[in-house]
Amino acid sequence: MTLAAPAAADALNDIVAMPAHALSEAIRQRQVSCREVMTAYLSHIDRINPKLNAIVARRDSDELLREADERDAQLAAGQWLGWLHGMPQAPKDLTAVRGMVTSMGSLVYKDQVTVHDSIMIERMRAAGAIFIGRSNVPEFGLGSHTYNQVYGTTGNPYDPSRTAGGSSGGAAAALAARMLPVADGSDFGGSLRNPAAFCNVYGMRPSAGRVPYGPSTEVFLKQLAYEGPMGRSPRDVALLLSVMAGPDRRVPLSLTGDPAQFAQALDADLRGKRVGWLGDWEGYLPMEAGILELCELALADLTLAGCETVDYQVPFAGERLWRIWLAHRHLMVGGQLHPLVHNPETRKLVKPAVVWEVEGLEGMTARQVYQATEERSAWYHTVLRMFEDVDYLAVPSAQVFPFDASLDWPKEIGGRPMDTYHRWMETVTPWTLAGCPVISVPVGFNAAGLPMGMQLIGPPQADLAVLQLAHAYGQARDWVESRPPAALWGKTP
Repeated sequence: MTLAAPAAADALNDIVAMPAHALSEAIRQRQVSCREVMTAYLSHIDRINPKLNAIVARRDSDELLREADERDAQLAAGQWLGWLHGMPQAPKDLTAVRGMVTSMGSLVYKDQVTVHDSIMIERMRAAGAIFIGRSNVPEFGLGSHTYNQVYGTTGNPYDPSRTAGGSSGGAAAALAARMLPVADGSDFGGSLRNPAAFCNVYGMRPSAGRVPYGPSTEVFLKQLAYEGPMGRSPRDVALLLSVMAGPDRRVPLSLTGDPAQFAQALDADLRGKRVGWLGDWEGYLPMEAGILELCELALADLTLAGCETVDYQVPFAGERLWRIWLAHRHLMVGGQLHPLVHNPETRKLVKPAVVWEVEGLEGMTARQVYQATEERSAWYHTVLRMFEDVDYLAVPSAQVFPFDASLDWPKEIGGRPMDTYHRWMETVTPWTLAGCPVISVPVGFNAAGLPMGMQLIGPPQADLAVLQLAHAYGQARDWVESRPPAALWGKTP
C-alpha cells in the first residue's frame, strides 16, 4: 500500500485503506469481521463526509452494525454470499433500493421510499452488500455537476470548492475519499466517466446490455443509460462488474455472456495492439489547456505494455454526431420527465434543464426521431470500421478540469461558448451512441492539483479487453495510490 503517510494522529484506518479486492478476501477468510469493517467505514465517513457531502440519506449506525453482525453469523455458519459480503455500499440516488428513499435529487421525490430493488441492486444485495445510504446526484442525473435542492452540492476530494462531476459525483467522491471500497453508478452522458476523471478513480460504462437496466416498463427504449462499476483499480472495477453483469429475462436486450469472466485475472499480452488517439478531434472539441498534454503522457505509459499508439482521425463529422445526440437525449429524457413539466405543481420544482429537454422533444416530429435512429446506425457502422484499423481508441474523459462548484455548468471553454448544459461534455457522447465499452483511467493532475482522466474505448461487447488494457495501464502508472486526496485526512488545499 503506497498511500502517503500522514501524521500518526491522523493515520488512515488499515481497513479503510485496503483495496476492495483485498478487503473482500480478508472478510471471506475471517481475518476481519464485518462489524470491524462497518465500524471503520462509519467512523471514517463521519470524519470526512461533512466536508464533501458525497454520501446522503445515511441509515442508522446501530441498524448497520446489526446487519454486519448478521453477515458475520453467516460466515461463522459457512455461508459466504459473494464478493460484496459485508462490504458497505451507498447506491447512487437514481437507482431503486428497497426500503430506502430514491429522491433522484429532486424535491418532487424527496420523500419517495422505494418498494423494490433495481436489477443491479438485487445482485449486489444477493452478493452480501450492506447499503448504508445513497451517493449524491444532480437532479434527475442531468448534467455532470452534482448538486440539488434536496441534499446540496458534493465537493471534490482534491478541492472541495470544485465539482466532483456527475451524475455519479457522489459515488466518485466517496470512492476517492475511501468512504466506499467500490461504488455503483450510471452513465448516459458520461456520468461514470466524467466524475471518475474529476476524482482520480476508474469508472466504466459497460457495453450496451452488459448490466441489465431495470426492471422498467421501457425495456426497448432504455438503450443509452447504463449502470456500471467504479473502483480505485481496474481489478476492483472488474470484480464489481462480475456481480452486476449477466442476462435477465426482464430486459430482452441484455447480453448473455458469463459474468464470471470479469472475476478472472486481467493480465494479457498486449504486444502489438494499436491504440488510436483521437485528441480533440482535429480541433472540433475545445479543450482546457493541459488536458491533451496529460493524456498524451498517459499514452506513453501504454507503450510500456507493448501497445502502439497512433494518431487517428474520426471519419464522421462531430457536429453531425451532436445532432444525433440531441435527438436521442430529448427523446429519452424528455419523454421520461414530460409529466413533471406539464404539471404546474411539479414544473416549478424542477431545474431548467428538465424543461429544456421536454420542450426539445415536443419540437421533434416522428420523422426526425426516425432519422436520428438511422444516423445513429450510420455512426455505429463507422465505429465498427474504425476498429478494423485499431484495437482500441483513446480520447480525454472531459474537456475541462474540475470547475468551481458554485457554477451550474461551464459556459465556455477556451473562449468558445457552450450552448447547452451538457455541450461541455461532448467528448463522451459518441461512445454513448455507439454502445461501446469505455473506461475512464486517471492520467494525472494540472498545476493546481486537479485530476483528469482519459477514456479507453473498445469494440462493442469487448468489455474484458478494455479492462485488460486499463489494468496494464494501471500497472505502469498508479495515480490512485500515488496521489491520494488531502481530504482523506480532513485537509483542504
